[in-house]
Amino acid sequence: MPAAGRRHETSTAGRQHYKGFTVQNRKSSVALFSAAVLAVGVLGGCATESSRTVEVARVESASRPFVGVRTPIAVGKFDNRSAYMRGVFSDNVDRLGSQAKTILITHLQQTNRFNVLDRDNMAEIRQEADIKKTRQTLKGADYVITGDVVEFGRKEVGDKQLFGILGRGREQIAYAKVNLNVVDIATSEVVFSSGGAGEFALSNREVIGFGGTAGYDSTLNGKVLDLAMREAVNNLVAGIESGAWKPGK
Repeated sequence: MPAAGRRHETSTAGRQHYKGFTVQNRKSSVALFSAAVLAVGVLGGCATESSRTVEVARVESASRPFVGVRTPIAVGKFDNRSAYMRGVFSDNVDRLGSQAKTILITHLQQTNRFNVLDRDNMAEIRQEADIKKTRQTLKGADYVITGDVVEFGRKEVGDKQLFGILGRGREQIAYAKVNLNVVDIATSEVVFSSGGAGEFALSNREVIGFGGTAGYDSTLNGKVLDLAMREAVNNLVAGIESGAWKPGK
């Protein structure tokens, strides 16, 4: 009986020791799991932020001093004459032409050769003048500059190295061509014309499964329009400097 009792106690003690070991392991597992969840949460919350300013390209004459009288001009209609965004399913809103006109106004003012008159915000300007009880003395333009986006398109090209095993590349290309016409308001004569074209590309390469793939970049439209418009305005100023167009004469 005593021996059996001892065996029973030993067996009971063994079970207690086993149970204690199991509970301890569970506590350790819970602690490790909690630490892992906390670490994931901390890493997830550590988002990296970065920012930088980007230099804005200007027309060539913006950095050249000009001594003379600035010619008052207004910007007229600027339409998208290309096939881009003019399909049967388009909403008939000329976003490309409107964007091109805004870019044109900025570049014309930067040339230091013109006083660009705002004709798109007449109602708002009149309202502010009324609020301030100021009598408007609007200035007339000697010339109206009109224009068109005559060509615009986007395409994607790609290549593969060894059937794609060694890598692949992808390039998005946008192309634009614009025309400008200078119209004399007294005679409605087109006294000078200029044009500009530009191409902008975004490329990305993935090598053996590493590297990102470039998604559709909608900013290419604005970038290539800006490039083509700067070229057209540079040619416009070059025409003045060469004597091909003499404003005010």
